[in-house]
Amino acid sequence: MKAISARTHKADLLRSLRLCTAEGIMAMPLVTMSLPVNVFMTALVAKAFQLPKTTIGLISALPFVGNFLQIFIASFIARWKPPKTVTVLAASLHLVSWAAFGVLLPWIPRDHPDVAGQWLIVWFLVTSCFGAIAGVSWNAWIQEWVPYRIRGKYFGRRNGTLQISTLTFLLVAGWSLAHWNYLILVFQIIIAIAVAMRIFSLRWQWISPAQPRRHHVTIALPFRDQLNVVLRSRSLLVFIAFGAVWSFAANSFGPFYHVFMFDQLGLSAFEVGLLATLAQLSGALSLPAWGLLLDRFGNKSVMTFSLILWQVQNFAWCFLTFENQSVLYGMWIWGGATGAGFILGQFTLLLKLIPLEAKNLAIGVNLAVTSLVAAIAPIVGGAALTWALARWPDPFAVHHVCFLFQPVLALAGSFLLLRVHEPRASSLTMVFGAMRNIRTLSSVFGLGFLVNHVFYRAQKDEK
Repeated sequence: MKAISARTHKADLLRSLRLCTAEGIMAMPLVTMSLPVNVFMTALVAKAFQLPKTTIGLISALPFVGNFLQIFIASFIARWKPPKTVTVLAASLHLVSWAAFGVLLPWIPRDHPDVAGQWLIVWFLVTSCFGAIAGVSWNAWIQEWVPYRIRGKYFGRRNGTLQISTLTFLLVAGWSLAHWNYLILVFQIIIAIAVAMRIFSLRWQWISPAQPRRHHVTIALPFRDQLNVVLRSRSLLVFIAFGAVWSFAANSFGPFYHVFMFDQLGLSAFEVGLLATLAQLSGALSLPAWGLLLDRFGNKSVMTFSLILWQVQNFAWCFLTFENQSVLYGMWIWGGATGAGFILGQFTLLLKLIPLEAKNLAIGVNLAVTSLVAAIAPIVGGAALTWALARWPDPFAVHHVCFLFQPVLALAGSFLLLRVHEPRASSLTMVFGAMRNIRTLSSVFGLGFLVNHVFYRAQKDEK
């Protein structure tokens, strides 16, 4: 009887993992469009409605505002329904808000940027709140049933597969918008396709047979007790502090990299989409290898190594002109491959640090703090750019100086990341040493199948 139960549990786990990957593929177009910086939203605000930079900065901040506001809602909803139910409900409301936006889009006046900006700000704030609640609940749900021993390897492969879905969407959306000169009808069609795909995603999420592991079934503590648990988790608090520094560095001028390519370099939505596609593809190829490195050496050292490789190349933004813009292709390929390890490590390290007694609150506090900083950052960046462009005649020089900010602050913040206490983690020097190994080096740059299928040793099932 026990053997039958074990086989049933394993079969349910395998089916849940497959459905988790499948629903992620179908969710990515709508999820990507909901991010503060992407080809779709940048084309909408910079080309279709031609909003001022201060308004673009504010709109870029709204997803982070939603992430902050969710802290006042998500932890209480979590005591009402299990994470899976909350995830599907919040994601459904997020879907409905996007569908309504697609229908109402032609009625937003294109010849009055101030009015259009007000419409977009109100709508994007509402949909961002729904998306934030869904994201927090999804993380809590995933932690319940995905075994710790396979998280790095599984999410490395899953996220790599999702990157393929994302890059396909970015390429098709960018080409469509550029080819039809940013017609509102094209934006509506893209939204309709993304909404339809998300419906399938939510269905597969709902029918997933995933069940919480026995030691993850805990009684929800009162809010005050949960807050005390979070405040006693020193490593989590250090990680949140690093996340705040990184959020400010990445989002102060991050939304304006795309605007810079549109307005100063004269790139079309298709060309920007192609660059994003190359970054997604290189990231997809490198993610399985990064997942293995995270499993082997721990998160913080691998994340720091990845962050250094990623941010050093960002100094190249300070030298871009019409004449050398072709280097963007190499920059985006390199950035996608090296940044993938940092992004994946953020997710898996958070799962390792959050206390089980207050998991929803811990995730929510992390998201709220980092998002509050990230919400302020593009508003500050947009205001700084507007102020500087009004006083200096050379827009390239202004952007070049502003683009110094992200890599300098991000690299300085990495020292804070290294202060996080992570059990069973290797030192940063060991990660650099491992990268001298030809097998590891080749896998990081796109030959991950060598490690995945030859050098990976399966472990026993977790009880």
